[in-house]
Amino acid sequence: MTTTVTKLTGKLLIAMPDMSDPRFAKSVIFMCDHSAEGGMGLVINRPKQGVSFSALLEQLEIAQSINAGPFPRLYDGGPVEQQRGFVLHSSDYRCKDGTLEVDESFRMTATLKVLEDIGRGEGPKTALMTLGYAGWGPGQLEFEISRNGWLTCDPNEELVFHTPDDQKWSASLKMMGIDPLLLSATAGRA
Repeated sequence: MTTTVTKLTGKLLIAMPDMSDPRFAKSVIFMCDHSAEGGMGLVINRPKQGVSFSALLEQLEIAQSINAGPFPRLYDGGPVEQQRGFVLHSSDYRCKDGTLEVDESFRMTATLKVLEDIGRGEGPKTALMTLGYAGWGPGQLEFEISRNGWLTCDPNEELVFHTPDDQKWSASLKMMGIDPLLLSATAGRA
């Protein structure tokens, strides 16, 4: 099987209605990296149940300043490395080691330093944190897209950071001009 690699870094993946994997049903994934070697993304609409960002800082023994703004929400970022944290954030913050510049609007940092900075109120203006990520091997994501598993679109900060989690899937589709109620689960071939 040969597939053409379309660079999806900085895009949103939107699960089609018939997504067979329950871990990704109605999920919205922010793609942090994508190349011929595979892809890495963070599910941004599945809040992590039973743990808060503040409790996570306490568990890691990271100080929390009373001047710190509202802490980011925690999400179940995907099935890979679920004990590892990833902070998706605005471009106003950069850690010397460990920040991936996704595009002009979004960055991703996976170090304790970003958590310490957030705890002190010195972190990024807007952020969300995931435990775990979604990963694909070479050609796997392209194959899933060709089989009508995912739609792709450009993100914006409002949708990623400020839209209620239970509305991100339908809001992503609406950004593309698609009514979720009319979306077919089957692909056509001409």
